[in-house]
Amino acid sequence: MKILTCTTPGQFDYGQANKPELKKDHAIIKIKRIGVCGTDLHAFKGTQPFFSYPRILGHELSGELVEVNGAQGFEAGEAVTFIPYFNCGHCVACRTGKPNCCSSIQVCGVHADGGMVEYLQVPSYSLVHGEGLTYDELALVEPLAIGAHGIRRAGINQGDFVLVIGAGPIGLGTIEFARIAGGKVIAMDVSNERLQFCKDNLGIEYTINPLDGNAVEQLREITGGDMASVVVDATGNLKAINGGIDYLAHGGRYVLIGLQKEAFSFNHPEFHKRESTLMSSRNATRQDFEHVIASMKKGLVDPKTYITHRVQFDEVKDNFESWLQPETGVIKAMIEV
Repeated sequence: MKILTCTTPGQFDYGQANKPELKKDHAIIKIKRIGVCGTDLHAFKGTQPFFSYPRILGHELSGELVEVNGAQGFEAGEAVTFIPYFNCGHCVACRTGKPNCCSSIQVCGVHADGGMVEYLQVPSYSLVHGEGLTYDELALVEPLAIGAHGIRRAGINQGDFVLVIGAGPIGLGTIEFARIAGGKVIAMDVSNERLQFCKDNLGIEYTINPLDGNAVEQLREITGGDMASVVVDATGNLKAINGGIDYLAHGGRYVLIGLQKEAFSFNHPEFHKRESTLMSSRNATRQDFEHVIASMKKGLVDPKTYITHRVQFDEVKDNFESWLQPETGVIKAMIEV
């Protein structure tokens, strides 16, 4: 089978590998769609934490189940996606229902080789039924689940002002599920094009570009002086993470979905006086995947709006670097295999 490997930062190479042979309690998927996410882009740039080279990227995946062992209710021929965070099942996180942050987690395409291949073998416990969704839609479940998990962590109450910083693909999914949870969502980004996308496609009324004026004052005006009950960083940008506390209401929750290599810091009195709650949000759980799929089927999320670029597998090497450039307007590039 053909594979595509990120051999070093900035370099992809096509190659050949043997098609996997089915192992006990595993499944083999014929990959049909590969979504390109920020993790893949950061890996290509050499800025992704928890990463080593060479690595086959790709974890936003869907395909046809061709062989399966030990997965009751799954049959060869059906469309599936899977949860790409392979957990040990016995550490303290796994024992307490948080396999998404397993102490020895292996994320497909990050710690272990991923889905830029024709056939991929995964643990059977990770399979997720397609539920009648298309391959495009199924490949978008994982990135949307990242945002859904962060919003579930935030514990949004009906009518909470929720500020989502960063309107990239993960931020857009976070915005969608904050809205579904009943929040009054405010999108913040330095790109007016991304903010207009939020208005036109996600129905977001409130947007802030911090380059256009004092963001704190803009937020204060929107919230009637209260500020945001929930602030979610979906940028992974150190300056944005450090500044997020300035937007938080007293008694508010600050959720970090974006990932940064460096240490972050807040002004302690500003953090303390609010009795702030700070939490990270890592990966997602089966509950989040099911919530995303149900929301798609109910029409609460239209995944087609996210796909702005589409290429064939043989074209990835020639196009990938362009997706790092903001002027291309890429939100979600989808690879067809």
